[in-house]
Amino acid sequence: MIVQNYDAIIIGSGAGGSATAYSLVNAGKRVLMLEKGGHLPRDGSTLDVQCVFKHGTFKNKETWQDNQQHSFVPDEFYNVGGKTKWYGAALLRFSPHEFEPDAAFQCLGWPISYADLAPYYDQAEALLAVKHFANEPYLQCLINRIVKNDPSWQPQPLPLGLKHEILQHPREAKHFDGFASRGNYKADAQENLLVPLLNSDRFTLHIHKEAVGLLAAEQSPQRIIGVRCADGSNYHAPHIILAAGAMSSPRLLQDHLVQSGLNRTWPSAPLIGANLKLHLNSALLAFSPFVNRDILRKTAIIYNQAFPHSTIQCLGWLDGEILATQLPAHAPRFVANAMGRRAYGFFITTEDGSSTDNRVVSRTQSGQRPMLDYSMERIPASVAEHQSLLKAFKRSLLRSGLLGASKPMGLAGTAHALGSMVTGEDTETSVVNANGSVHGFHGLYVADGSILPRSSRVNPALTIYAWGLRLGAHLANISSEAA
Repeated sequence: MIVQNYDAIIIGSGAGGSATAYSLVNAGKRVLMLEKGGHLPRDGSTLDVQCVFKHGTFKNKETWQDNQQHSFVPDEFYNVGGKTKWYGAALLRFSPHEFEPDAAFQCLGWPISYADLAPYYDQAEALLAVKHFANEPYLQCLINRIVKNDPSWQPQPLPLGLKHEILQHPREAKHFDGFASRGNYKADAQENLLVPLLNSDRFTLHIHKEAVGLLAAEQSPQRIIGVRCADGSNYHAPHIILAAGAMSSPRLLQDHLVQSGLNRTWPSAPLIGANLKLHLNSALLAFSPFVNRDILRKTAIIYNQAFPHSTIQCLGWLDGEILATQLPAHAPRFVANAMGRRAYGFFITTEDGSSTDNRVVSRTQSGQRPMLDYSMERIPASVAEHQSLLKAFKRSLLRSGLLGASKPMGLAGTAHALGSMVTGEDTETSVVNANGSVHGFHGLYVADGSILPRSSRVNPALTIYAWGLRLGAHLANISSEAA
């Protein structure tokens, strides 16, 4: 039997894990990546509205409970590339001030500055070929009316990880936001970071490998030396990197703490899973008397200084088929079709502050379902701004000739789940240090969105990519120094 030697094992193949792998392998390190899911099919089903939206064919099937013991299935995806296969490709940087604490909004600060992450933002944008697309005629006309009626709305181009060629493929152009591209027209962790590594003998990807435990050195539970998988296999390396996402990574560490007894003695133990953030997200549909003939649509983001923790993004294509998946089953299809032809979609996002009571709880040891304990009552400033923004934007839409209706994404909307193992220098208030190492542990690091102290007012994907690239560069340096 050949024993493989690895410099690092990465659990998860999403934005953070893939970025870390990219840095490490290109620095000459040997990396094993363990992915719970498999490769997505290339048969076109990932662009099919019924498969993706109505039946949830590709979503996680694991049932969770909320803090009222109600069951639900969160919007998690276990496949190579993780959620990046399904995101809307909006790749924005956090603003410099969003690395600072904001006590009035319950926002924690980072242990690093924007300047520290800026070189990795640059690298991520280059790897993902981030670009802007011009607004199409109908959207531009609407934006002009909105701004004319109220100049406080400040539209800007939306940075996107899309290839220009997508415009020559209408089915792809209409189905990139919430779908997985069949023709690789959307930048994601798999295509842009992992595929370039596949020809390297320093990179190994194992699919359908669910990590269920951390392996520690004998008599030293805080020295992590490997990973145990659900199929009974074990893998060892000097660096173990959690990158399974903010809903899964803290559960692995929680289980290890309970099994080892560290949950009673380790200072940061109460913070594992705590400070979870999801963003306050609402979908807003605005209906025009006229047919909307734009195709790509998701090309602008709108700011307003009156709502400093919030943004409004345009959504991608809407039609009767997509709309029907969100309407009551008895709603006539011709109604959905008529509404879909006249719809403009907007994604309203507000930063949610941190509360240690908003948390992920594993409960594996008790045989219970995992729990997502999250209440908006714990973040009142975020709720107030979000509700005020919705009212203000609906008024502006109405003055521009459109009637708007909104719907909150709800607890299952975990696309932006983050912050469940925040980075910081104080072991009393954080889990991970500025270099991604778990406080008080040797050989254990976190690469995913779990570490984000703030959710900011924009999508977190680019920041997670950048953090992963930075972590990979750091690990490559320290392992080279050790050698």
